[in-house]
Amino acid sequence: MSDNKEESTLRGQGREPAHDTTSSSEPLQNNHMSEPLRRRTAKTVEEFKDLLIDNLYFTHGQALQTATPTDAYLALCYTVRDHLMERYRKTTRTDYRSNPKFVYYLSMEYLLGRQLPQNMLYTDTEDLARGAAAEYGLDLDRLIRIEPEPGLGNGGLGRLAACFLDSMATLDMPCVGYGIRYQYGIFRQEFRDGWQHELPDDWTSIGNPWEFSHPEDRVTVGFGGHVERVGGGKGHRRARWVPSEEVQGEPYHTLVPGYGTNTVNTLRLWRARASDEFDFQLFDVGDYANAVEEKVHSETISRVLYPNDNTPQGKELRLRQQYFFVACSLRDIIRRFHLRNNDWARFPDKVVIQLNDTHPVIAIPELMRIMIDEEGLAWARAWEITRQTFAYTCHTLLPEALETWPVELFERLLPRHLEIIYAINDQFLDEVSERFADEPGRVPSLSVIGEGHERHIRMAHLACVGSFSINGVAELQSRLLRERTLENFADMWPEKFNNKTNGVTPRRFVRLANPRLSALITSRIGDGWLTDLDQLVGLEKYVEDEDFREAWRRVKLKNKRDLAELVEGSLGIS
Repeated sequence: MSDNKEESTLRGQGREPAHDTTSSSEPLQNNHMSEPLRRRTAKTVEEFKDLLIDNLYFTHGQALQTATPTDAYLALCYTVRDHLMERYRKTTRTDYRSNPKFVYYLSMEYLLGRQLPQNMLYTDTEDLARGAAAEYGLDLDRLIRIEPEPGLGNGGLGRLAACFLDSMATLDMPCVGYGIRYQYGIFRQEFRDGWQHELPDDWTSIGNPWEFSHPEDRVTVGFGGHVERVGGGKGHRRARWVPSEEVQGEPYHTLVPGYGTNTVNTLRLWRARASDEFDFQLFDVGDYANAVEEKVHSETISRVLYPNDNTPQGKELRLRQQYFFVACSLRDIIRRFHLRNNDWARFPDKVVIQLNDTHPVIAIPELMRIMIDEEGLAWARAWEITRQTFAYTCHTLLPEALETWPVELFERLLPRHLEIIYAINDQFLDEVSERFADEPGRVPSLSVIGEGHERHIRMAHLACVGSFSINGVAELQSRLLRERTLENFADMWPEKFNNKTNGVTPRRFVRLANPRLSALITSRIGDGWLTDLDQLVGLEKYVEDEDFREAWRRVKLKNKRDLAELVEGSLGIS
């Protein structure tokens, strides 16, 4: 890795990507800095030490004489982050100049893992950090263990999303990930007398040195209320939604570097804020609890990853979460589009929105609402743009496990979106009736609206109707989607269906997780396998090499000893 790589190599083959400013304000008139930025990267241990102390004082606000290990950890994170910022600056400048198509990845989860070891690897600063820490009597491995894992996901869906962001940056693909900045993860686990106990996972308790907050870019999101007609012909179906409640979405962005490249993309997460912090009149007369009731209600949206939805309140909160982050994200996507583009016809040429499962599918009627009601586009034109913009990843095979929402809940919480979904469904069912005139049973099976014991919205059906691409996550799973779960949609649009096999990045799950094994592999075939796993075939010629086999056994034994020490230290079991 080298920070000296020519800027023209960003985004691969000299392509220059589209802009990623983090402010909603207009870009500076002079896009070429008249004065060079102060260098905040190091090539020697001494330089790294200077930057570490600089960040301890001027970024973290702590004196060397009173610094704790947590202070040292935070200063180290800021110093490593500085090494990413020069690449980030180059990426955003290159993006703004070239204005290419961007991938916008919408996901309810991102299981990122610890950022410090990954970012040291990607900036080639681990040896510098280790040397600098040692000179201050600090153990780098102990500092790394201070870092809490971001509580933004709970399993495969979130890890897949994190790995895709990593891969896109490594492949120089312009991308922004969007999600929710949950205050608490799903839960923190403890065992007492052999029983699991769930505790709040307050992963931001010591701060998050990897993120930048941008309260100036808040987005207003509405809920409830009613719909008013504002005229327009039949082809426009224009209306004005008047919400009864508003919540503010405040963005936080985290850098997503690529491995072996200068590209640094962005993960932009939204935190819910109340429109009004508290009712001053109630507070002034001593009714403190009710004075902050609206604040608590609004900010609950981003409080916890996946609230229990077995209750009506939990179900409503889940839908609030989904619409909240989608509405904020679409506002940001459209803002970014309009920085360099004015014609809505170019939107699908500059924007593709990947829906990671059904959680963000409400984005389809939301984009329609914005284009029709706010931008004044005709229905037919808006629908054409929408269907060229969205792509859908389906993780589920069981039809009964596909996400649905009661029509009643939508009617109460998102009344204008329900109207748009009805209109989409009416138009779609006309297509179905024409296409399968001799098979009337196709209509109820394909309808976006289910007619069971309660009317419900089938979000997977809405995703299939409103997307240009539908992919499964393994070859077998994708085939079963086409042949069983979404068979009728595959009959109607076979060209939409494709496969993208799930995977995880070898940088984190081999190089960082098993450094001994990684070093052994690299000693034989080089480190190209970190971005091209097919190169592991080069190990086959060492199958009968006794030295290599013995080295492999030593790696396994040392790792087992590490595990035994961890178990004994944590649980007292030898």
